[in-house]
Amino acid sequence: MCILSTRWEASIVHRKLALNIGNRLCLLREERNLSQTDLEKRTGLLRFHISRIENGHAVPKLETLEKMAAALEVPLYRLFYDPEGTLEPLPLLPEALAADKTPYERRLHRLVHKMDDSGRQVLLDLARKLASK
Repeated sequence: MCILSTRWEASIVHRKLALNIGNRLCLLREERNLSQTDLEKRTGLLRFHISRIENGHAVPKLETLEKMAAALEVPLYRLFYDPEGTLEPLPLLPEALAADKTPYERRLHRLVHKMDDSGRQVLLDLARKLASK
């Protein structure tokens, strides 16, 4: 059972994911001097749908991503990974959004997410000491 804030957080993460995938698709298409109409012909997808994906208004299914990767002549992983490091990394769904997490675990995850690396290390060291007792 999810709480309202968790669903809200999930929608934000999904929106960012959609925007990043759409941005990558658009950049790959433009690098190849292809229009959305060209991509429509190569994939069989409607140009309207391609536009919605590129603008982050739709999250494409894996099958759709496979068609687009083939049409752009790139391996599927290139839609998620940028070897040049020029694009913002795609966000991962936080573990705290898993339905089987307790409210305590979700709260702890949110707090840890706000910490810097040194704070996480201190917390990890403390948890190891407490667990060994």
